[in-house]
Amino acid sequence: MIRIRIVLYSSSLVLNLLIITFLVSNAVESDNIAIYWGQNDNEGTLTETCATENYSYVIIAFLNKFGNGTTPEINLANHCDPSSDDCAKLSTHIKNCQRKGIKVLLSIGGADGDYGLASTDDAKNVSDYLWNQFLGGNSFSRPFGDAILDGIDFDIENSKGKQQYWVELAIFLKSHNTSTQNVYLSAAPQCPFPDGQLAKEWSMICWIRGSNGRSR
Repeated sequence: MIRIRIVLYSSSLVLNLLIITFLVSNAVESDNIAIYWGQNDNEGTLTETCATENYSYVIIAFLNKFGNGTTPEINLANHCDPSSDDCAKLSTHIKNCQRKGIKVLLSIGGADGDYGLASTDDAKNVSDYLWNQFLGGNSFSRPFGDAILDGIDFDIENSKGKQQYWVELAIFLKSHNTSTQNVYLSAAPQCPFPDGQLAKEWSMICWIRGSNGRSR
């Protein structure tokens, strides 16, 4: 029997399937499925999503403003209001997922937003921001409180045609690996090949889109 490793991509209008890898097996298991969470008002809480035990990765979407002098900003639809530190309440939910062995990542980019990298230094600054605000670093103003995410997902769809410095950002993020935290990196290239934003070779988990791709 063919087992399909897939990602479920939640948007405000539709739940899209992203086919990742085909493996031979007798059943579909949770260690082959991931889901994007954060853009669908009807998707329930993170805790409820992880309680289904259907997923091995939950990807919080999105940090859709960052880089090139832009003040970083997360957009989780109506789940929380980042301007009032309301998203810190997700800390408990993130930890609930991680206690079940589920990896929780933050997706940067998305179809809408204001993001891009202007230089190698910009990539370094963004990597430090992500490390200190969401991963294993330190900051007095972490958007998700004291929860430590497992990694970063690259969903680069709308960076004004620029594909420079994304690999540098990935390298800088991996340089933060410690004996207690391995920074997971994943990417969701667009359907047209090669991807206009992520054109270089990547050493990370790769979500291959079966839908929701944009022609270029």
